[in-house]
Amino acid sequence: MELLDIEDQHLFYSGHAACPGCVEALAMRHILNTLGPDTIAVVPPSCTAIICGAQPCNSLKIPVYQTTLESSAAAASGVRRALDVQGKHDTTVIVMAGDGGTYDIGFQALSSAVERNENMIYFCFDNEGYMNTGAQKSSATPLYAATGSTPAGKPSKKKNLTEIMAAHEIPYAATATPAHLTDLVRKVEKAKSIPGSRVITILIPCLPGWGLPDDAGIAAARLAVDTGMFPLYEVEDGQRYTLNQTTRTRPVRDYLMMQKRFRHLTAEQLDEVQATVDKSWERLVEKSAAAH
Repeated sequence: MELLDIEDQHLFYSGHAACPGCVEALAMRHILNTLGPDTIAVVPPSCTAIICGAQPCNSLKIPVYQTTLESSAAAASGVRRALDVQGKHDTTVIVMAGDGGTYDIGFQALSSAVERNENMIYFCFDNEGYMNTGAQKSSATPLYAATGSTPAGKPSKKKNLTEIMAAHEIPYAATATPAHLTDLVRKVEKAKSIPGSRVITILIPCLPGWGLPDDAGIAAARLAVDTGMFPLYEVEDGQRYTLNQTTRTRPVRDYLMMQKRFRHLTAEQLDEVQATVDKSWERLVEKSAAAH
């Protein structure tokens, strides 16, 4: 285990409105500590917006612009250009959005912004559903997961956002989790050093939405990586793939069965999910090997 030595810059206040045990708050704290105070955040309606709080009260000690659900990437583009006009080129502009505002409702604005290579870092806190409105499914919801709108299980697979961003050939796209903080901080530092569009998708196990105990967020995120359900990797310029954890040590069943949203799965469905993960993993390994 590596010691993560980070000086707390006190950019994220206590007393915020995250659920008890929510690991999104942990991820936000380390992101802000890494980026520093010269940062402006654009936040659409999401769990992040709830954590930040209603204006003028704010849990973040940086400027926060809460925009509409579909327009966070467009709003960040405008903020970036306004800062550039003022000569504030060193100020970092970030988006902190959920998967509903990224994979689905905000996807058009995000795709347009990265096609223009807008100079921003886009963080997607992926809890795999619309969790603060009743845990309905999003296109980030995995195959067969039971949600508020798919109680019998989602019939389609999860959209691969990182691969879609790589297809735009942006400078940097990556995945991360709050269970791998050294990896997360390194990727935030790397993204900060690269100009242009950077997108980091962070898996955030939702305790009530996934049916997890209050202390299981980190364990679930780690299992997601260890089983290959959520591999840690990064893609530079849409071409150079790097797989950050190169081994899988647990079967997918271990990850799925710890969550209530998968307790209904049959043995055949578990085998199908495992086969899907195996195929995706093999493809990712091949891409990483070809790049190195």
